[in-house]
Amino acid sequence: MRLMRLGAAGAEVPAVQDGSTVLDLRPVTADLDPAFFAGGGIAAVRAALDAGALPELTGARSLRRGAPVARPAAVICVGQNYAAHAAESGAEPPTTPIIFHKHPGTVVGPDDDVLVPPGATTVDWEVELAVVIGARARYLPDRGSAVAHIAGYTVSNDVSERTYQLEESGGQWSKGKSCETFNPLGPSLVTADEVDPAGLRLRSWVNGEPRQDSSTADMIFDVPYLVWHLSQYLVLEPGDVVNTGTPQGVALSGRFPYLRAGDVMEIEIEGLGRQRQTLRDAVV
Repeated sequence: MRLMRLGAAGAEVPAVQDGSTVLDLRPVTADLDPAFFAGGGIAAVRAALDAGALPELTGARSLRRGAPVARPAAVICVGQNYAAHAAESGAEPPTTPIIFHKHPGTVVGPDDDVLVPPGATTVDWEVELAVVIGARARYLPDRGSAVAHIAGYTVSNDVSERTYQLEESGGQWSKGKSCETFNPLGPSLVTADEVDPAGLRLRSWVNGEPRQDSSTADMIFDVPYLVWHLSQYLVLEPGDVVNTGTPQGVALSGRFPYLRAGDVMEIEIEGLGRQRQTLRDAVV
């Protein structure tokens, strides 16, 4: 099942794709927000689909694609979770997950413009598998119990400003991760029952030229472990987003130029969809 939010920013309509048809979810919920996930929203959508109770969303194909999760309370990120990416960053592979936060306000639609901060010269792309939490996760007993707390998966671009992240950070990374528009998300949330997160191909392109091409099979810490691990240190709430790390092939490696206004990023994860963003200078 593919859940999505379509329409102008701030006025998105919740929808579900049923085969080639997009159906309006407003008879079930006003939005795909934390309350939807906490209140058994996915089960309610399944019931409505089975009952044939959802109308077609007129003109769905022409509508802007918004982030498939509205107003997440937290965006939690895992750093250097692919060994080759750690190496290209000049670091040893971590022995325990590296965790940092992005401001939730970074989340935008998968095709929205990404804004380059004034004077920024080291903006980078990062294709990532994002996990959306479906049930409160607190001190989970083991990694096996984590799966029941996952609503689904989507595509995330963990856009980064490397100077802010590494040179002006004061020892943490969030400055370089939290600029406005720095987390395009979507195009849809694919429910957990339809996704095996262990072997998905991830790819990225800049101006049509290939950059990243890897698989989630190369993760150092897999999805169930990450959800279990995070639950030992913080409470994961329904609707929270977990970015699970990026593979090698970013500009930080020194092999590619950093992004600038006018560049076009495209990222894709097998079975989850594709994004496309144009870089624009932020207007102050």
